[in-house]
Amino acid sequence: MYAVVNTGGKQYKVSKGDILRVEKLNGEVDSTIELTDVLAFKPEEGDLRFGTPLVDGVKVVCKVLKQDKAKKIVVFKYKAKKNYKKKQGHRQPFTQILVEDIIA
Repeated sequence: MYAVVNTGGKQYKVSKGDILRVEKLNGEVDSTIELTDVLAFKPEEGDLRFGTPLVDGVKVVCKVLKQDKAKKIVVFKYKAKKNYKKKQGHRQPFTQILVEDIIA
């Protein structure tokens, strides 16, 4: 059984027991959240169901494992022969979640 969910502008194929790093979600560590934007759902027996745009009556229950920031990326802008250099850093916040169940 698996589902395709949409969160943070990205799509993830999830099944029970998966650990994901998604864009930052509101929720404390060890709390549960529900992802209701299910785009496709495949039960253990039966055919794959696609939503238009979402599948009705299906939600993914997840547990928040960690709220953190990713490793720093360096943004470096440079123009040749113009003495222009600009260096910036950025750390994107993320939420690590554990998929506990897919409820249909």
